[in-house]
Amino acid sequence: MFIRRVPFDHPDAVKLNDEVQAEYHERYGDGGDATFLHPSDFEPPNGVYLIAYDAFERPVATGGWRRQDANGEGNQDGDAELKRMFVVADMRGRGLARRMLAALEEDARAAGRIRMVLETGTKQPEAIALYTSSGYEPCEKFGFYRHYPESRCYAKAL
Repeated sequence: MFIRRVPFDHPDAVKLNDEVQAEYHERYGDGGDATFLHPSDFEPPNGVYLIAYDAFERPVATGGWRRQDANGEGNQDGDAELKRMFVVADMRGRGLARRMLAALEEDARAAGRIRMVLETGTKQPEAIALYTSSGYEPCEKFGFYRHYPESRCYAKAL
């Protein structure tokens, strides 16, 4: 597997984003993640978007972070918000999400961010297990879903 930096609107990113949105719909029964994201959110130095490719150059995992500072949605100065972590179904269980998470943390740290934050939901227990086993701890809710009872927010010092 190799990881490549791509724009958020790259065709492979769009393909994987469509897949993750379909999975959110399957798990939560709604239209997917309604958090507003713009391609410029993931342009360095304000963020990054990464795709992992297998040996056949098939996109198999994705993730990004975007700069957040103190705002009306509960973020703090120095936050890097993790977004769109996803591994295609036939590649799960191989450590790809953990490798992607480490690459994103390293990039955010290099960009001067001091805390990685994320929001996930109760119907994603494998995501919660990944994050808590990687040192993330529950934090004050933030973002678009902060008022939803199924929402769970986590943070880790970088």
